Amino acid sequence: MNRRYWMVKSEPSSYSWEDFESKGMDVWDGVRNYQARNYLREMKLKDQVLFYHSGKEKAVVGLAEVVAEAYPEPKAEDWVSVDLKAVRKLDSPVSLQAIKAEEGLSELPILKQSRLSVLPLSKEEFELLIKMTQ
Repeated sequence: MNRRYWMVKSEPSSYSWEDFESKGMDVWDGVRNYQARNYLREMKLKDQVLFYHSGKEKAVVGLAEVVAEAYPEPKAEDWVSVDLKAVRKLDSPVSLQAIKAEEGLSELPILKQSRLSVLPLSKEEFELLIKMTQ
């Protein structure tokens, strides 16, 4: 299996990790950027997803998994959703400041395309971020 790695971003005042974790699984929808939509279309079952709080917090806070691949949003033609399952809250959040300070993350898409709500990660970037939470 060729697992891929992703980061999704949400403003915690709108939808936080705690909101997501309390549901256990939820639809990731409402994405209205064409590049982010295309990334949603690329997500496959079992892909690993880091959950990032944007806004004031600016930190990776949780780990999720894709449990349903892209399907059309019922009320939004041309847009897609995926289903994500909360796996676990990270032991320690990884701040944007810590990400910027880590040389191995200098090419992380969040540093170059900060407005996108869905971003791809390399396996190495994902593993380094996970390591930074321990």
